[in-house]
Amino acid sequence: MNEQKIQWEDLRVVLAIAETGSLSGAGRKLDLSHATVFRRLGDIERRLGVSLFERSRRGYAPTPAGEDLAATAGRIEVEVLGAERRVVGRDLKLSGTVRVTTTDTLLMGLLSSIFADFRHAHPEIVLEVAVSNQLFNLSKRDADIAVRPSAAPPEMLVGRRIGQITQAVYGHAGRHGSRTMVPDLASADWVGPDAHLGYAALETWMADAGVDARCHYRVDSMLGLYQAVRDGMGLAVLPCYLADADEALVRVNAPLPELATDLWLLTHPDLRRVARIRAFMDFVAEGVRVRDDIR
Repeated sequence: MNEQKIQWEDLRVVLAIAETGSLSGAGRKLDLSHATVFRRLGDIERRLGVSLFERSRRGYAPTPAGEDLAATAGRIEVEVLGAERRVVGRDLKLSGTVRVTTTDTLLMGLLSSIFADFRHAHPEIVLEVAVSNQLFNLSKRDADIAVRPSAAPPEMLVGRRIGQITQAVYGHAGRHGSRTMVPDLASADWVGPDAHLGYAALETWMADAGVDARCHYRVDSMLGLYQAVRDGMGLAVLPCYLADADEALVRVNAPLPELATDLWLLTHPDLRRVARIRAFMDFVAEGVRVRDDIR
């Protein structure tokens, strides 16, 4: 194998195929088309004179040579990304791009207005927002900052707890004539989480409260639950920051302590001294602090 023919972009392609097991998966990871990944892999194998992957209906499995090259690529990627973070960490200007990951519910109910205020205060900083319920890999620069509810944030990240998210049971105000308490939760219709939402704590609470059997509509997102209550489909547990300000909804009980969750603002240690990262984190923390519906 002539190692002088191997370039970093070659290694990225091999690593992406090895990690995802398919050309389409590698394409999504690298933001390339399936055809481009196929062509690049063929070119790499021709130049090296060796087969790097076994093709089958189940996908692409690395040969011994492919495993060797993918392992090398993984080690180099760690070094490259680490160097990139350290270089970016020396940036003291309030300009550039900040990529943030958060959930759709937090973005809609809490963060979007704060982000808008930040953009007005710092017009030279570009915000990119990645909405996902999965915690992006900040070590690989999938995002610079994460705003997430978490009982135990990853140890490799640094940041601060900026508040506690409270939740309560809400219903459609119009179905009860006024914004009054619902007397019997067990007799009402309910909206609940689908298994794909992955919200075990809420599923447990509904079972313990004896309302799970009354749940005839399930959805795999918190915004879906919120909209279902607004449409009068039943009661649901919703974040107070999202539902309290909605005149169409009524809170029917006090916040549920067993469903309270800490809200964290997190970044990678190498980025915490970057001026635009510090400015953004301080701005968001203050914006959340003044909210009455975040403790």
